[in-house]
Amino acid sequence: MALLSKYQNAAATKETTTVMENLLKNLPWWVKWIGIPVIALVVFGGLIASLISIVVGLLFKVVVFVILVGALVFVVKRVTSGGGSKRDW
Repeated sequence: MALLSKYQNAAATKETTTVMENLLKNLPWWVKWIGIPVIALVVFGGLIASLISIVVGLLFKVVVFVILVGALVFVVKRVTSGGGSKRDW
């Protein structure tokens, strides 16, 4: 049974691919290269913007974390560097 289902899925995938290729082959170039991407941006634009916002926010937090940890390490090394005079600080 599973073997039959596997072949049916492969046939359905090939059939779908063939249908899509024929559909896109008969469309003008501007529909393929301008119309479809514009529709995709309109439909998924909010999702794309949200994902970009999350990634940029996460990168900003990582940079702030690295700067704060670096400053903490610098201050701790400076304070615990030992017998230096107060004038060095």
